[in-house]
Amino acid sequence: MKMKPIISVFLTILGLFLFKPNCVGQIEYGSNKGKYISINKTRLYYEEYGEGSNLLLIHGGIGSIFDFRYIIPELSQHFRVIAIDSPGHGRSEQADSLSYQLMADYLSRMIDVMDLDSVYVLGQSDGGNTALLLAHDRPDKVRRIVVSGANSHVDGLTEEAYKLFDAFSPQYFENQDPDWLITYQNKSPQKDKLEKFVHDIREMWLREVVISDSKLSMVESQVLVVMGDRDWFVKLEHGIGLYRAIKGSEFCVLPDTPHNPFKSRPDLINKIAISFLSSK
Repeated sequence: MKMKPIISVFLTILGLFLFKPNCVGQIEYGSNKGKYISINKTRLYYEEYGEGSNLLLIHGGIGSIFDFRYIIPELSQHFRVIAIDSPGHGRSEQADSLSYQLMADYLSRMIDVMDLDSVYVLGQSDGGNTALLLAHDRPDKVRRIVVSGANSHVDGLTEEAYKLFDAFSPQYFENQDPDWLITYQNKSPQKDKLEKFVHDIREMWLREVVISDSKLSMVESQVLVVMGDRDWFVKLEHGIGLYRAIKGSEFCVLPDTPHNPFKSRPDLINKIAISFLSSK
């Protein structure tokens, strides 16, 4: 039986090992005539850029559209980019609870409300987990997805991730990330609900199963699993496991790259994403 290669795409990455970001610009989050859409009585904030095939961007935990500021300018030259603040994140309202399935359900509903005929999806970390669930649930809509730093089970996370969970609280931001706290207080429409947000997202992170292997095996969309070789949050071996569980998927390791390539290697991840999503 012929084994499919672990890295079956983008061998040119080897030639880009010393490649460093050379960003030509970035978006100004909140300035692009952002809109709100009401999904299950929750107002979600989103911004649109460019024209063409629909591309949903789903950011990671405690992030926002701002996390994609370096990649949107180039992506918008190829796609109609629809970047969303997940429930409780950025400028979006909180839902009653928070889970990867809830976020996938909200996006599924958003696709229908916006009458999108089909979508590509690019998700980072928590957004990658959500993208996998969305691909499973909506094979009629999701064509191709790129997931970076995703995990299907909690045991795919590193010891460093668990240390973050242990310390995660409203006080964590006061002591470790005051800039994030200032941004939250400036942007959130429900700044008085920080404690609930922190509780809900921590509970979501600690749920044992994000998406079962049986569901992964039923994903019909074309999937590219991306991992940074210096990812401190998700084990590289777990990324390989995702690739093996998803039939016909492709796997790519980014050299000299931590958990969030959209900040550290934006030009590289853009080249890879555009090439994969544009494939026939």
